Amino acid sequence: MKRIVITIISLILTLCIMAQGSVTACKNKVPGSYNYWFYTPDLDMGPDAHYPLLIFLHGQSLCGNNLEKVRKYGPIDALKRGRVIDCYVIAPQNPGGSWNPDKIMKIIEWAEKNYKVDSSRIYVYGMSLGGYGTIDMVAAYPDRIAAAMAMCGGATAKDLSGLNEVPLWIVHGTADRAVPVAQSDKVVEAMKAAGSTDRLIYTRMKGVDHGGPARIFYMAQTYDWLFYHCLDDEGRPVNRDFEITQEAMKNAYKDLGKNASMEAYE
Repeated sequence: MKRIVITIISLILTLCIMAQGSVTACKNKVPGSYNYWFYTPDLDMGPDAHYPLLIFLHGQSLCGNNLEKVRKYGPIDALKRGRVIDCYVIAPQNPGGSWNPDKIMKIIEWAEKNYKVDSSRIYVYGMSLGGYGTIDMVAAYPDRIAAAMAMCGGATAKDLSGLNEVPLWIVHGTADRAVPVAQSDKVVEAMKAAGSTDRLIYTRMKGVDHGGPARIFYMAQTYDWLFYHCLDDEGRPVNRDFEITQEAMKNAYKDLGKNASMEAYE
């Protein structure tokens, strides 16, 4: 009986997300890249309509070859729970090791070729290993990413000068034992050494652990902040009208419905 109830709930949740748009599992779709989930929003797809593209990079716990794992947290799960995200979403799965910016870019180019993507509004965010991937992606393609958010990560890229060209929000908890906050500190110091950090927001969250920032994927203001930015903005200024607080993170699930969980993910 319990299994039947779970199946019914799962079906209802699937229908809910289908009402907003459609999610497709893409395996071996882009040669030399990753498998990924692709979300298409239910929006006006007229001849002149183009929409943003959001890239989600997961943490190490979701690495592997089972694409279902990528549904555990992040935008695909947020959509299922009721968060409205009016853009295309790509959620690739890393089989292991560091994220490769060039492989991610191949999927972006596939989306631009096959869908009505607004190339001036491409965004990337991720946490933990995905936070590293986000920083590396922005460092490699600062002229392609309109804005980015990196949670509890660091960097493997050696040249971080490109980060200063992009509106970038770094979030890291001071109680993080998996990836010490010193890793984000190093990124910020490298950015300062490279030049002006006028486009950087750095939020060091006192007492927050490694899993806490996962709630940011479920907050409406996350998407409001990202979508505010565009490559065509004169001077590419960063929007500082938003704030991520521990209280806001605690309330991240409250407007998503009764099925939302307060679990913190790694």
